[in-house]
Amino acid sequence: MEKHTLNIDYNILQIEDLSLQDRELMDKAKEELKNSYSPYSHFKVACAIRTKSGKIFVGCNQENVAYPSGLCAERVALFSVGAKKEIPQTLFIVAKNEKNETSTAFPCGACRQVMAEFQNFISKQDIKIMLLTQDEKILSFKSVNDLLPFTFEL
Repeated sequence: MEKHTLNIDYNILQIEDLSLQDRELMDKAKEELKNSYSPYSHFKVACAIRTKSGKIFVGCNQENVAYPSGLCAERVALFSVGAKKEIPQTLFIVAKNEKNETSTAFPCGACRQVMAEFQNFISKQDIKIMLLTQDEKILSFKSVNDLLPFTFEL
């Protein structure tokens, strides 16, 4: 038997540590929270994506009574990017639980796989992932591989 260890590096930033571009993404994601359709979970999630060309795309979660017919914020935003043939560079994810002020929302497995597809086959470069935590800190990952180190590939 061989034992292997997997290490993931990430940064924890304060809001004031953000670049102007990353702060703008966070603000766009926070603004997009109001468009979340989440009457069942009361858990709003929004994602803002800056592309290689500098455009910003946003998406928010969309629930449906016929669960799991809804869609996560990350995939809503990523599919908008893909429809315009843009290359994502940075994703910023924010969440709000209506019962609490904020919540940290790590992307689900399906969203991580879609992110990996964009990174590995469309962008062919690392996509930075940033998450706003419940205590207003930012977790910054340099690559989708840090969130999903073993991706599914055909």
